[in-house]
Amino acid sequence: MKSTALLLLSAYALPALSLNTPFTASGRWILDSKGDRFTYAGANWPGAGEAMIPEGLQYAPVKSTLKKIKSIGMNAIRLTFPIELVDDIYEKGEDTTILDSLINALGTENGTAVFKEITTHNPSLTKKSTRLDAYDLVAAESYKQGIHVELDNHISKAMWCCSTTDGNAWFGDTYFNVDNWKRGLEYMAAHAGASWPALTAIGLRNELRQPATANADFPYNWETWYAQMTDAAARVNAANPHALIFLSGLNYDTTLSPIPTGADLGSGSTFNLSSFAFADKLVLELHNYQTTATNCADITGGLYNGGFNALDADNDDVVNVMPVVLTEFGFAQDETTWEGVYASCLRSWIPEQQAGWIVWTISGSYYLRSGTQDMDDTWGILDHTWSDWRNPEAIEDGLKVMVKASV
Repeated sequence: MKSTALLLLSAYALPALSLNTPFTASGRWILDSKGDRFTYAGANWPGAGEAMIPEGLQYAPVKSTLKKIKSIGMNAIRLTFPIELVDDIYEKGEDTTILDSLINALGTENGTAVFKEITTHNPSLTKKSTRLDAYDLVAAESYKQGIHVELDNHISKAMWCCSTTDGNAWFGDTYFNVDNWKRGLEYMAAHAGASWPALTAIGLRNELRQPATANADFPYNWETWYAQMTDAAARVNAANPHALIFLSGLNYDTTLSPIPTGADLGSGSTFNLSSFAFADKLVLELHNYQTTATNCADITGGLYNGGFNALDADNDDVVNVMPVVLTEFGFAQDETTWEGVYASCLRSWIPEQQAGWIVWTISGSYYLRSGTQDMDDTWGILDHTWSDWRNPEAIEDGLKVMVKASV
């Protein structure tokens, strides 16, 4: 008997050709199944908070949120999840319902009220629906609207990310159980591979960073990064051989500097792209939040030397030519910041590199963030109620311009 996931896949299998998946990496380019170049131009959709479901479902139907993304030409979302979600499934033998997860995060009264709002706007979700059902809903609607999904492991213990003291910073940190992390990646890679025809990529880990408390078993260095990330990549590829695999770097994913050049990672080890059986699935990802920069060259120089030089096939020092995607950058959605040095610089430089990007963030508000329920996010490109753009001018004359220049 076929599983629900396989039935869903078979129902979508033929039309999914319109998304031209799966993708592959070829030199500096991401190519679709027709061999055409694809450039990510999208928005982050957080789901790694304590509720462990995609944000905003209590304010708007998934369909309308994705329609907004599509209306300005965006072609992708980066959908985040916590490893704790999968840990719970293994511990209990089944996934937790959305209602119970909300009650656990928000309390009985508020959790029940938010759940009622979610099901009002998204009636396909019921009291029996699980957290994965919510993710499946976002992925299915993404497929219907022709929007690609990059599934990102944002954190281990569900919470707001990121700091050096949150217990999620580095392999072996308080909540960063390495075995559970790899198990969770495998589980989600298999689940999404079976039932999400819009899936194109999986990000292994968000913003690795030096932990406040060192762990002798996992020293904070490139050797540890290489050992753990490449093993995780191999396991994800085995669980889902079709998905691209995004490799993030150190220092909050602001640097992958030894990777493009094949520099010594420690004790003589190096990153050699050609040594991987799944080399055509590996992509580099970087983040940038130099929002106070006063000189565009400071931003672009850091990005180039931090890993974007992997795009430069003409640079003799680059031995691993690979695609690079800026999977996080963002700024306050007020009246003026979008015209400042930081936003203007990235708006022009990233498309000039013919590189993909995913802005942080679509979230106008959060179920729970840093202890505050229904917290407003002034960086969210949507307003608090997810009903309109927070700053229409910044979208029309800023973000939309960047999309057009990219795709």
